[in-house]
Amino acid sequence: MNKNTAPKDIFEAKNPDLRAALAAMQRAAELARRTAIQTDTAIVVVRDGQRMRITAEQLRQESAEHLSNP
Repeated sequence: MNKNTAPKDIFEAKNPDLRAALAAMQRAAELARRTAIQTDTAIVVVRDGQRMRITAEQLRQESAEHLSNP
């Protein structure tokens, strides 16, 4: 990609699979969170370029906060 060219929005991609990729990744992430909560295991995510281990308890708290503040 040329340095002067801005990246295109993924939703403008010609390939329909590529356009749907972001939504699919979001669904997969949510399923991973639910599975971790159900099995009382942690997940590893990258936030702000840093790897973070998030426990099932932290996921439960985040989920409860999200439900109380939609």
